[in-house]
Amino acid sequence: MVATQKTRLLIDAGFSKRETYARLEAIGERTDDFDAIVVSHEHTDHISGLRALALDLNVPVYISPGTRDALRWDPRLRAFELFSAGEKFSIGDIEIAPFSIPHDAADPVAFTLEAEGIRIGLVTDLGCIPELVKRHVRGCHCLVFESNHDLEMLKIGPYPWYVKQRVMSRHGHLSNRTVGEFLSDDFDGTAQVLVLAHLSQTNNHPEVARLSAEEALDRRPRRGPLQLHLASQFTPTPVFRF
Repeated sequence: MVATQKTRLLIDAGFSKRETYARLEAIGERTDDFDAIVVSHEHTDHISGLRALALDLNVPVYISPGTRDALRWDPRLRAFELFSAGEKFSIGDIEIAPFSIPHDAADPVAFTLEAEGIRIGLVTDLGCIPELVKRHVRGCHCLVFESNHDLEMLKIGPYPWYVKQRVMSRHGHLSNRTVGEFLSDDFDGTAQVLVLAHLSQTNNHPEVARLSAEEALDRRPRRGPLQLHLASQFTPTPVFRF
């Protein structure tokens, strides 16, 4: 969830309606009065609760044409707003910039969201970090960034080889090592909060991801004050206020 005093958004809807509402209540947030649901791509872990939430909240779904066409829709869902990667749009007082990312989905995007002088980056589900991504996340006060797997854990883990190849590909998911290289070499250090997200339960461990990121940040010539958090699939992250 991203919210200002005037606008409340859900970014993706990977949990059931019940679980989404339970997590909102756990952090002291209302479960009503949202303005929209914004969708990044069509994979199940990002849209499994979309139909129920969109119907219950009675809000429009903001989605790219490619992602919309990749899904089967409940005919009761009629409120769509289409966006395209590279073209900014606004919902209430939040300006949203969707940008293309390399992932094996129909039309995957990540987002930066800006309001009241605060800029947030939400970047998950990508197999590499092209210059476009690096450019978009500069200047973010809060950056949520994928750190999906540890390469060695993935290689010796239980996944079939074809799945391992998919995860390691340039259209799969980011390894801790790749994220570490970004943090030490290309991260601009602006963020006050960095959240490592989309950690694999099978091929990663929170402390492995944390140590990799901390070592990378320590290699930077200057490290500003930064809170490092790890998102969990089981509990909400803290509420970050700016």
